[in-house]
Amino acid sequence: MRGTPRVAEVVMGAKGQRSYGRWQDRWWVLGLMLLIVWVGIRLALNGWSSWPGILIGGIFYAAFMTWFLMRRRRKDARAVGTEPDRVPEMERRIARNGEAPDDPAEQEAMVRLIRRREEKLRRSRRWAFPLLGLIFIGTPFLWFASGNVPAGLWMLGFGVVFMGWMIWFNRRFVRRMAAMRQRIEGVGGYA
Repeated sequence: MRGTPRVAEVVMGAKGQRSYGRWQDRWWVLGLMLLIVWVGIRLALNGWSSWPGILIGGIFYAAFMTWFLMRRRRKDARAVGTEPDRVPEMERRIARNGEAPDDPAEQEAMVRLIRRREEKLRRSRRWAFPLLGLIFIGTPFLWFASGNVPAGLWMLGFGVVFMGWMIWFNRRFVRRMAAMRQRIEGVGGYA
């Protein structure tokens, strides 16, 4: 077809606008954000005196996590039948409770992505939250045992807030995935 752009080159948005992906979804932006967060947290906890080791460790951590997240994006794209660059946009649309896609192929891919996420959440629900609870609420007791009460209190406060946020975010995302799937299946009839 003459004049028709390939899917990998141009992706149509929810309202038909052309979009070439968001710059925030690029691998190097993801790696840079991970590096900044890691180095910032470690500098806040350890102070400026250990910045070379923190920077080197942050580079390795950011490289590994970037590789891991990009690998996950490619696997998700293969499993749902879309391009890897489309996965973050589809997840954003689900998380923001956005409009259902107009394109039937994109609707099918989004339903497959939602079902994949729901299955992963079901499988990890038994071990992920208890493990996070143990890490973020159990670790402060190690600080208390070592005699560092202020660090233990900070970690305990952070753990309670973080776990509360994780539970709230998980429930909200599950509700939004179900709502998006119902909108798509109700409109498109995909079951």
